Amino acid sequence: MTSRCERLEIPGLKPGLGTGASLRTHSQPSRLFRAGKLRPGVPDAERARWLRAAWLHDALRDEPRSDELGHGARAAARAAHEGESDRGVLDAVRYHTLGYVHWDDVGRMLYLADFLEPGRQLDHADRAALTARVPRERDAVLQEVARRRIEWVLRSGWQLMPATVGFWNSLASR
Repeated sequence: MTSRCERLEIPGLKPGLGTGASLRTHSQPSRLFRAGKLRPGVPDAERARWLRAAWLHDALRDEPRSDELGHGARAAARAAHEGESDRGVLDAVRYHTLGYVHWDDVGRMLYLADFLEPGRQLDHADRAALTARVPRERDAVLQEVARRRIEWVLRSGWQLMPATVGFWNSLASR
């Protein structure tokens, strides 16, 4: 049986990564990443990093002990154990629900794609408007998405994680 990783031919995805029972993805990589909607003109090597991160970011979401905050860290640890060595990809996966001050473009773009992905509880027109702005105003949209996520956490009565606070402070100081 051919894995989805092999069928999609994601450059740089290690053979077997994401194909075993221990690390299995249950969704396609972000359609926004695949279609190039978020950042047209990105070099192939960077786009390959984005695809690996998109593929791996929900790898363990459906496991029985999964939770909103923990699945990224567990998926990144498993991906590293199974051969992923790109620190930017691993950090993107690890912190994709929190934000991370030391991210490179792959982390920032995964954070956006995760929030803007169709199927999220976000008004379709609002999501489309934010998505359309990304190619020209990525950093402004990134700050808007972070603000909305932080507001949601606060409305829910949860504490902000240190990684989120650091990420927000880095965006607000620009």
